[in-house]
Amino acid sequence: MISSVTTHTYIGQRHSIFRPPKPLLYKGLLRSHNSLLRKPLRSSPSSPMEPTAAPALVLTSGASGRVNALLSLRSLRVAAALLHWLFLLISPFQRRKPPSYGISKEKENKRRSPAAEVGPGDLEVAARRAMAIRRVGQGSDSRMSLRESSLLATSRGDTLFTQSWTPASVKFRGLVILLHGLNEHSGRYDDFAKQLNANGYKVYGMDWIGHGGSDGLHGYVHSLDDAVSDIKAFIEKVLAENSGYPCFLFGHSTGAAILLKAVLDPKIETLVDGIILTSPAIRVQPSHPIFLVLAPIFSFLFPKYQFGAANKQGLPVSRNPDALVAKYSDPLVYTGSIRVRTGYEILRISSYLQKSINRISVPFLVMHGTADTITDPEASQMLYKDASCTDKSIKLYEGFLHDLLIEPEREEIVKDILDWLNCKLAFMID
Repeated sequence: MISSVTTHTYIGQRHSIFRPPKPLLYKGLLRSHNSLLRKPLRSSPSSPMEPTAAPALVLTSGASGRVNALLSLRSLRVAAALLHWLFLLISPFQRRKPPSYGISKEKENKRRSPAAEVGPGDLEVAARRAMAIRRVGQGSDSRMSLRESSLLATSRGDTLFTQSWTPASVKFRGLVILLHGLNEHSGRYDDFAKQLNANGYKVYGMDWIGHGGSDGLHGYVHSLDDAVSDIKAFIEKVLAENSGYPCFLFGHSTGAAILLKAVLDPKIETLVDGIILTSPAIRVQPSHPIFLVLAPIFSFLFPKYQFGAANKQGLPVSRNPDALVAKYSDPLVYTGSIRVRTGYEILRISSYLQKSINRISVPFLVMHGTADTITDPEASQMLYKDASCTDKSIKLYEGFLHDLLIEPEREEIVKDILDWLNCKLAFMID
């Protein structure tokens, strides 16, 4: 069944999650070399009896008939200064093995023990994971839902936090695997998962790398391809534990983009019966076009650099003030400024999806608010128009913002999702 709603004029000005980086203050680094450039060349005093030397050969560019010196002692000094500056710039990112200075193997092994290697980042991850696990225990309602947590080891050696919601009062007839958006975590979908439980769906959630109770620097994603690989492995694990049940995916914003790239894998495509996308990050516009040019360079040199200060009040993602306070006061929600590498990865996956939309063949429901200032509602219309599958639906909500599930009309959104799921399930059973 295909339903379509026409688009409307956006409300408000688009807010980018990217801000242009501050200019590099490289002049101060070269100040120490200025004295080298001002020193005159030393030469032996020429004797009046000596014949005048022939002029030195100078290499020139020859462009446009103008003679420009390309090689001279002065230019070599300038080049050396620039190379020195570049070395100082890059050297902090080089990983060096500290010298042992004759330390015995026993002391060296003791120094490298796991307890000694725990740093601030490890402690921060441990604190986030403990909080996520504690919330699972506190949020479990044996009368309605059984909520459990588990850990998933990735092929890279990272550990991801996952959780599940199993209906306690009804027998489940289908599976929903949900993936949260940027900077949040799966626990924020607790109420939604319990509503799915009440309608006969067992729900699984995964915190992707750098989020919630999973490993990684909070809010930092070195590669969204890792998140794509992780969700594919999680889907296979869930289906291995629940063989024979229909499987649906739910993804929000960047999580929706990750799921779209995952189902482009033919192996995953055959495992999934449908996908629900809210405010998918198919097109995200940076604040300035120059970011598109500088992003690959800056993400390599300064991957964890942050644009500006932390934003504790958060972006305008809902018209519900109480929901915004609840979201941005949650310690498991990252409220710092976006890091260069994370922003570049979002641009990279959105660019990939725009080129691959016509290959999407999994049945889907895409939902978007017309006043969303974070991701582009027109990109969702492009997905609906260009995707190769014939079983596709789109819902556009006039004046709604980015986080549809915390908008004042939340129950309307949940009803539309349940109607779509139940329709698909009924068709499969018949």
